[in-house]
Amino acid sequence: MATVQPRETATERAYAFTKSRVLDGRFAGGDLISEGDVAASVGLSRTPVREAFLQLESEGLLRLYPKRGALVVPVSAAEVEDVMETRLLVERFAIEKIGRAAPGLIAQLQAEIERQERLAARGDARAFVVSDREFHRLLVAATGNQVLLTLHDSLRDRQSRMGLVALAADADRVREICAEHRALLTALAAGDPAAGDLMTAHLQRTLALVRRERSAG
Repeated sequence: MATVQPRETATERAYAFTKSRVLDGRFAGGDLISEGDVAASVGLSRTPVREAFLQLESEGLLRLYPKRGALVVPVSAAEVEDVMETRLLVERFAIEKIGRAAPGLIAQLQAEIERQERLAARGDARAFVVSDREFHRLLVAATGNQVLLTLHDSLRDRQSRMGLVALAADADRVREICAEHRALLTALAAGDPAAGDLMTAHLQRTLALVRRERSAG
């Protein structure tokens, strides 16, 4: 007998709609969005949208202003530094613990790089960022440390926003990411200890671009 999936509530619909647009940049940092506009887009009343906005405010993505709407909170300089510092610690540790990657992991990473190259050819930056995040998640998951993976997953939303900022800062970054991922894959397949340095350089390049874009903004 098929399992009946629970129906999505109105608040959940409004939440998913709004959050997806904050994370993929359609609602950009600094934008003021209104309950009425979101309600009209989703086909709902304002009440569930208001509840969704409150939830997103608690997550630090929105700042509510009564009778005016909600401000999409820009990525702060401190947030950028904190997230990238955490990623450097977690992902370099993952690379060093993996050492020589198992064939199964190599195949997964290879498939993700091929997906990134197809997305790059199509110019699909949003989907590219999702695939980039999955590439890095595979490495952390390969450590077998569930606590570490949970920590890494908790950065997901921030990674998405920063990834789009980095791509916007440099039109060649998509191509560079694919090349850097391939270099990482080659080092991991060979058990090359230089893989850790490659990961550090890879993440520091993204950090430099996000810093540059914020400074220009």
